[in-house]
Amino acid sequence: MRKRTGWYVLAVLVAASGLRLSQDRIVGLAATAQVAKGGVPDWPTYGGGVAGQRYSGLTQINASNVKQLKVAWTFDAREEGGLQTNPLIVGRMLYGYTPSQKVIALDAATGKELWRFDPGSIGRQPTRGLSLWTDGKSSILFAGALTNLYALDPATGQPILTFGDGGKIDLRKGLTEGNPSNEFAALTSPGVIYKNMIMVGFRAPEAEPALHGDIRAFDVHTGELRWTFHTIPHPGEYGYETWPKDAWKVTGAANNWAGMVLDEKRGILFAPTGSAVNDFYGYDRIGDDLFANTLLALDANTGKRIWHFQAVHHDIWDRDFPSPPVLLTVHRDGKAVDAVAQTTKHGFVFLFERSTGKPLFPIVEMPFPASDVPGEKAAATQPLPTLPAPYARQMLTADILTTRTPEAHAWALEQFKTFRSAGQFVPFSVDKQTVVFPGFDGGAEWGGPAVDPTSGVIYINSNDLAWTGGLTENKPGGGVGSTLYQSQCSACHGADRKGSPGAFPSLVDMDKRLSDTAIAEVVHTGRGRMPAFPGVADARLEALLNYLKTGNDPAGSANTSSKREAESEAAPAVMAKYRFTGYRKFLDTDGYPAVDPPWGTLNAIDLNTGKYLWTIPLGEYPELSVKGIKDTGSENYGGPIVTAGGVVIISGTIYDRKIRAFDSRTGKLLWESVLPYAGNATPATYMIDGKQYVVIATSGARDPKGPQGAAYVAFALP
Repeated sequence: MRKRTGWYVLAVLVAASGLRLSQDRIVGLAATAQVAKGGVPDWPTYGGGVAGQRYSGLTQINASNVKQLKVAWTFDAREEGGLQTNPLIVGRMLYGYTPSQKVIALDAATGKELWRFDPGSIGRQPTRGLSLWTDGKSSILFAGALTNLYALDPATGQPILTFGDGGKIDLRKGLTEGNPSNEFAALTSPGVIYKNMIMVGFRAPEAEPALHGDIRAFDVHTGELRWTFHTIPHPGEYGYETWPKDAWKVTGAANNWAGMVLDEKRGILFAPTGSAVNDFYGYDRIGDDLFANTLLALDANTGKRIWHFQAVHHDIWDRDFPSPPVLLTVHRDGKAVDAVAQTTKHGFVFLFERSTGKPLFPIVEMPFPASDVPGEKAAATQPLPTLPAPYARQMLTADILTTRTPEAHAWALEQFKTFRSAGQFVPFSVDKQTVVFPGFDGGAEWGGPAVDPTSGVIYINSNDLAWTGGLTENKPGGGVGSTLYQSQCSACHGADRKGSPGAFPSLVDMDKRLSDTAIAEVVHTGRGRMPAFPGVADARLEALLNYLKTGNDPAGSANTSSKREAESEAAPAVMAKYRFTGYRKFLDTDGYPAVDPPWGTLNAIDLNTGKYLWTIPLGEYPELSVKGIKDTGSENYGGPIVTAGGVVIISGTIYDRKIRAFDSRTGKLLWESVLPYAGNATPATYMIDGKQYVVIATSGARDPKGPQGAAYVAFALP
């Protein structure tokens, strides 16, 4: 019989008693029980810990034996849709979601379902994790579903009725002077627990109307608001002068959708923000627009700004920060420096001293072209770090167009001749496509990087595909349905409703696939990357449905009074002269990226020096592999974890549906296994009864041509 350590016995006793240890107590107890003998057994926080390192000190699974991993259990969610959850594992309990935002608890050793919380409404928004508060005696599990934040009993899944309004708070309240039920907010990434507070951001639409992107802290017991930080500053607040005078009243977003991390010792909350609306035409927000596209360091006790860094001034490219930063310690001149690292969609890592915001590698403000669009004024400069070098290509040129086949190359070359391609931060033009490379989906994406705290090495998975975008004039005279569609839907589904292959579905003939009721449900609750539009109702909804089905605004589609009402509400008070033409992924006629590989990579960078240790392609297309076209890399969503056992474990890839383990020192592939669906999530690892597991959430939503469903799959050594 294996000898039981004091830490193992303590964990069993805690699990049996139903107690939930705080992260501080877990770390402290693990330290006194010699972490090197097995590490912290749980995965109690999104990303593994409040520092966001996606690191585990467990060593049972290591570089020498990882090739022996086998499926230990599978939990079938019995639903279709997307699943991006990095689950929590505390004691013997695994907490996660289903694709429809039902919260589940599983036995983490067997995958058996223990309880399920149904919020009573079908939501298809991304749900990437949960939050757990504990004082060591009692615990609260926090879960987002649609617009609500729920407080649940971790043992039963039942709402804690003393929190907020019968166990939940509506995240939209307090963010608008109008009716919050007409607005959209969703807790895409989980909140951060600090003392007796949960600190949250939210997801917002990419176009008007959008709520103000305030970051807020709520009392974990009552749901009462404890503090608010205005990401669009009010008069008298720092940064107010970087916006037009009254922008704070009407402009929305600049929100934290990607999640946050916490320096518990210093009480500093690090929160990256996204862009302000409208994403691509900033005529009504001329200026740098603080604190959009900004890494904020806030006092976690009060919400006051300590320091900030804005990565994109006056963003007109949707270059929001895609993931939480990560805390680590690096070494400079023989001294340890506590740092925070932030990855970006455009392929850079920014590294700062944690307390002061001092850059640890020089950052240079580089000049970029002016906009030629009437009413727009692009920022004259943008900040770029001198180290590390970018982990994604920065400019599309003719010599890196696809050579997969002569026909594909010829087609790509003809398309390329019509584009404007001059590198980063080139403002969009009217009626001409501009290359965005890396594309709107990164570079780095929402899965976030992993860091080995013992070495200061960061592991980043990256997309390396080209997209294009542009502007076109809003023509007057459109009806209610077309006005709603062009202002709210066309950015993703195109002005012609045909979508963008591989990214956004076509809406042509959608009435042959979905009923009016089903379409209305998607409009009101959203799905995947599509936000919800709860304010589109009654006559406006009727007009939109007619337009979606026909591409026209037929006369008589609504009675006179309701038609007038719809027309009065269909458009903003001031219609922008230009709108975005839509997200367009640059794919060849066979649906493959129209640039040479790699189309996705995994990178290891030593943040002590800023030098790369290795870069490898990540992912493949199975049908190309059988033809001998291998190691192409592919789009990847979800991130890596790294362990003290010397392995980096990541899934992420869409089309091959594989989970892989690499040697953290060399990048050598050590193990891979095919999953039932794509693992577009970040794995977690934990130990129960002396056995280490690796678990990944899988789903088929990103590849409509592949198997459809969702499941959690856990691996362990035989």
